[in-house]
Amino acid sequence: QDSLGRRLSSGINAEYGEFKTIQHYFIQINLSFCGMSKTIKLVSQSKCYGGLQCVYEHESSILKCNMKFGCFLPPQHEKKKNLPVVYFLSGLTCTEQNFIMKSGFQKYAAKHGMVVVNPDTSPRGFDFPGEHDSYDFGSGAGFYVNATEDPWKNNYRMYSYVTGELPSVLASNFNINVNKSAISGHSMGGHGALISALKNPGKYKCVSAFAPINNPSECPWGVKAFSGYLGENKGAWKQYDATYLAKEYDGPKMEIMVDQGEEDPYLADKQLLPENLSNACSGNKLLNLNLRIQPGYDHGYYFITTFIEEHFTFMARHIC
Repeated sequence: QDSLGRRLSSGINAEYGEFKTIQHYFIQINLSFCGMSKTIKLVSQSKCYGGLQCVYEHESSILKCNMKFGCFLPPQHEKKKNLPVVYFLSGLTCTEQNFIMKSGFQKYAAKHGMVVVNPDTSPRGFDFPGEHDSYDFGSGAGFYVNATEDPWKNNYRMYSYVTGELPSVLASNFNINVNKSAISGHSMGGHGALISALKNPGKYKCVSAFAPINNPSECPWGVKAFSGYLGENKGAWKQYDATYLAKEYDGPKMEIMVDQGEEDPYLADKQLLPENLSNACSGNKLLNLNLRIQPGYDHGYYFITTFIEEHFTFMARHIC
């Protein structure tokens, strides 16, 4: 390719956050006919471990609002195509910033040549009645489900956003290999990672989680969220409950890595229930759960930072 050809195939102009390719202009035009757009805008960018820690925003057709997501582009992104991708889902009250700023994952993503994407935890900007009243429901607490109850059902569709729209947006804008994907998360996001992997056999080559909500149908956080988003029919809750999904999983063999702090206050409060997921996986030969109880650790980011390297090593074995 000549210099112009390289520029036309290079994707996004990182400095200005604009599309600079004929291909992307065609994508944008074609999608406009069906009311969708995969256009993204660069919000921030910082060099980190030889790569770029970016934040992008876009208009989500699923959530019907502007959404931000973090995207770490490793040093290899400048020369290598079809990079593996890791999705990380954050917990209650978080935005796209928490994982970026606190976990230290970038060192290990750079080492393994992984693109790492972490979305916000809920739609934003609607101001529904009660949406901002509590930390564990509404804004910052989308629970990675597709709501079926008013007023949430038209916008609180984080499951479809994470497993459908976001990967499509990424594939249109970055040199990633969608067939080499892994997913991870923390707390509510650990729940989101588990159900995304269990509901989509083969889509993610493995799944890891830090202190996930393993059996939301049976814990106070989950009961509150599922009642509000999905209604009172508990039978409908099972489709978003990792413990029930693990019992019914019938896909390719999958490895699951879960770290749980032994001094986590939410463990004692019966919010997390890792023993229930363990029992479900032990009865399914297609799932290999490595549940590690870590003495002395709590629920916070010091815990995540301590073990994040091991989780990225685990995921790299499956997608790199």
